Amino acid sequence: MAMTGTRVDRERAGDYPSDLYRDDRVADVLPAGIAFSLEHERRFAVDGFVAVEGLLDEADVEEVLAALAQVLEHPGRALVDYESWAVDRLSGLSGAARMDAVRKFMHFVTESARLEALARDPRILTVVRQLCGSDDVSLLQDMALLKPPGGGREKPWHQDNAFFAFEPGTPIVGVWIALDAATMANGCMHVVPGSHRRGPVVHFRRRDFQICDGDVDADGDTVVPLQPGGALFFHGLLHHGTPANRTEKRRRAIQLHYVPQGVPGVSDQRRLDIFGDEGKDVTC
Repeated sequence: MAMTGTRVDRERAGDYPSDLYRDDRVADVLPAGIAFSLEHERRFAVDGFVAVEGLLDEADVEEVLAALAQVLEHPGRALVDYESWAVDRLSGLSGAARMDAVRKFMHFVTESARLEALARDPRILTVVRQLCGSDDVSLLQDMALLKPPGGGREKPWHQDNAFFAFEPGTPIVGVWIALDAATMANGCMHVVPGSHRRGPVVHFRRRDFQICDGDVDADGDTVVPLQPGGALFFHGLLHHGTPANRTEKRRRAIQLHYVPQGVPGVSDQRRLDIFGDEGKDVTC
């Protein structure tokens, strides 16, 4: 491919145990329009997440999708990982059509005024500041993991802090926003409430950089279905993952991570010393 900012995703996809994700425990989701309170902040401290419907309205969702499609046509400094099966099909596709071939899409905020506005949206930052315990927060990462119909891969169970070069106690907050209906069938978010309080877990390179399947607390698995515009605010050490999309419906979502300004980073070696690279001295 000659397009700037694109590459082929070659992570080792594969099947996963059928009991790795369950759907009999559904998270409480706050209704749209409710004010974020101290009680919700306390809930976040205990559970590691708070979900809310209607963070974005229908017009917002349409604008964000259009902005993502525009960046896909002209990536600039954005990084787009396409599914390997899609390499020979990209020529001539519009940005909207390319969404059905994307595995991972990053660094798009700098390429779109609309997406930059989203990252600075007071509806997001007001909550993030409370959860980070700081009035000054920085955008750490912008990403979209898209699950096209019939071909959207699993994102195995993991902790996001395993990907960031900060000490594990650093208050990193993720914001996962559904752009389509995210359902149990098409790969919505699964979480283990309270798992962030267990600290770092060794990760392995298997289907991705992930928690070993045998170490996943499947009994605690709680599913978080959301309507378009709904959002999940979650702790960087929360165990979470999304199963494959085997339906004929899209499951597009955008994810933003924030950290208090001025927090010192650590070396990548320090990160791997904590979370492991190939499982340190244990097996998976």
